[in-house]
Amino acid sequence: MSGAEDSELTHDAFLGGRLHLWQPRQGYRAGVDAVLLAASVQATSGQRVLELGCGVGTAILCLNSRVSGLTLAGVEAHAPMAELARRNGGDALEVFTADLAKLPQALRARQFDHVLANPPYYDRAASVRSDDPARESAHGETTPLATWVKVAAKRLAPKGQAHFIHRVERLPDLIRALPDDLGSVEVLPLAARSGRAPDRVILRARKNGRAAFRLHPALALHAGAHHESDAKDYVPAVDAVLRTGAALTF
Repeated sequence: MSGAEDSELTHDAFLGGRLHLWQPRQGYRAGVDAVLLAASVQATSGQRVLELGCGVGTAILCLNSRVSGLTLAGVEAHAPMAELARRNGGDALEVFTADLAKLPQALRARQFDHVLANPPYYDRAASVRSDDPARESAHGETTPLATWVKVAAKRLAPKGQAHFIHRVERLPDLIRALPDDLGSVEVLPLAARSGRAPDRVILRARKNGRAAFRLHPALALHAGAHHESDAKDYVPAVDAVLRTGAALTF
C-alpha cells in the first residue's frame, strides 16, 4: 500500500505486542470479542482452521500466535478488509474474498478441524444501518445467523469443532440453527462484571458429538462491581488471554 493509504490505517498491538495488525483508522476496529473467541479454540499443531467473516484476521491470527503449525484460511466478503487480512497474515493465512453463503469451490472441497466465527450482532430489521461499509459488514446481519451455522457445520471434518461468539439474546437462535450432526454443545456466558447479567456467549459444538449440553458458569471479564480507575481491571484469566495469548479454558 502507498503511504497515503497507510495514513488511513493503524498498526495495532494485540496479545501484549506478540501480534500487530493493520486495521482501518476509522470505522470497524477489532476488539476483545475476537481475541476471546480465538482463545476458546482448542486447536493443536497440524490442524486446519477456517474463520468465517475474518475481517482483518484478528481472531484467526491470535489463534495462530498461540498454536504453531496450523493451516489457516479465512473468508471475508468486504474486499478492503480481506486485503488487510492478507497483509496481516502473509503466507500464514489464505484469504478468500467471498460471500460465506457462496463459497468458492476451492473451499467447498475442503474440511477443517475448527471453524470459528463472530457473526454480525444486530438484526437490521430492528436496528439502524451503519454508513461505514466495513462496520456494517461486521455488525449488521444481512446473511441470516442460521446460514453462518450451516456453513460452519458443512466445512467441519468429523469430530471437528465450531466456535461462535454472539450476543446472549441470540443464543436461542444459535441453538435452533445447529444441525443434527453438531452436538456436544457447550456455552460460556460472558458478563462485564460479577453480579451482572451476561451480554455475550461463546458457543462450541462438535461434529458428530454426543456429549450432554453444558452451560458453564458465567465468566466475569472485569474485577469488582464498578470501574473505579483508568487502569485495566480484567480478571486474571482474561488478562492472560489479552496480554499473553493464553487459552480460555472451559
